[in-house]
Amino acid sequence: MTNVVLVGTLDTKGVEYGWLRERLSRAGVEVILVDTGIMGEPKVPADVPREAVARAAGTELAHLRAAADRGAAVTTMAKGAEATLLRLHAEGRLHGVLAIGGSGGTSIASRAMRALPLGVPKVMVSSMASGDVAPYVGSSDLTMMYSVVDIAGINSVSAPVLANAVEAVAGMAKGWARTAGDPGRPARLGSGPRPLVAASMAGVTTIGVDAARERLTELGYEVLVFHVSGSGGRTLETLAGQGVFAGVLDLTLSELADDLCGGILTAGPDRLTAAGRAGVPQVVSLGALDMVKFGPLESLPERARYRRVRVHNPSITVIRTTESECAELGRRVAAKLRGSTGPTEVCVPLRGLSTLGAPGGPYHDPGADRALFSALREGLRGSAARIHDYDTHINDPSFGRAAADRLHAMIGALAAAA
Repeated sequence: MTNVVLVGTLDTKGVEYGWLRERLSRAGVEVILVDTGIMGEPKVPADVPREAVARAAGTELAHLRAAADRGAAVTTMAKGAEATLLRLHAEGRLHGVLAIGGSGGTSIASRAMRALPLGVPKVMVSSMASGDVAPYVGSSDLTMMYSVVDIAGINSVSAPVLANAVEAVAGMAKGWARTAGDPGRPARLGSGPRPLVAASMAGVTTIGVDAARERLTELGYEVLVFHVSGSGGRTLETLAGQGVFAGVLDLTLSELADDLCGGILTAGPDRLTAAGRAGVPQVVSLGALDMVKFGPLESLPERARYRRVRVHNPSITVIRTTESECAELGRRVAAKLRGSTGPTEVCVPLRGLSTLGAPGGPYHDPGADRALFSALREGLRGSAARIHDYDTHINDPSFGRAAADRLHAMIGALAAAA
């Protein structure tokens, strides 16, 4: 039987969760209802009561009530919900999760969902889903749906939204349960028959990264490509730190430029560090460090309006990084790579870092690129990282293939030495 777990606050959202449980039963799945409420009385009975959730977090519900600290209580119940969902999954009693909520309920349920393995269906209907959902989704495959109206009763707007969520999670859970014994589905990420390699890519580096991906596929790897959108870089870092990858082909680093210059697609200060800390072989390049990404043109900060501006698409506007910014980026890349504990090589495309920066392109600026290259070389002087120059631009397919071959050789050497 397929089981869907509902996790939520049954004191404030009990009526809505009762409606969801009844709809899920009609959709042909068993339901396990987990209560993460704290103060009020639950409006419907739970299969896992709030007292058990609090104990799973190492405390008692009475203590949380007595402390009267909402923030601490929400954090504790989120911890307990995480432990509860992991237990149900380990027992084979969880094939999908559905939750609804505002900021508090979303915070509790999304933490629990993020702890589940990749592939387990996770659906969160939230009034917070129309804004920045990165704190809720993290590097997981959690699906968020905007509730349109607040989660406050079943009405002509909420009913169809919640009904769609029910049908979505029921269908996903049935599919997940059906393939549980499929030998083609690895028990965990990275345990399949082909070694995993991570690659970073943007639209402006696609041709070169695609050539590398195709070459690595020929060599027997499964390549996971991460879009350098901020969340993409964070996910790459998370998985690399977990030792999921046999190697990392980090050819596109534009998130570092956004981090330096206030762009909107930064992956934070820890980008380009996890593979090095984990000792994972990595081949790094400098793709798309010739630009910083902002939102729509009308949202461009005043300080950026007099730079070399390009409208990438209606949602993204880019500016060219300056010579001084490129020099600082070179220093930052070098500082991150100097700390690597595993094999590290840098492939430098001397004729351009993106489609815009190739010869003849609007961002072709040999002086700024030289500042980047010089700072990188100086920063890596005396380190174990090796630098290779290529007299081409990053989207020349020969560059991508050469980078792939270097990573393959590094992975093979490390395996032979083990």
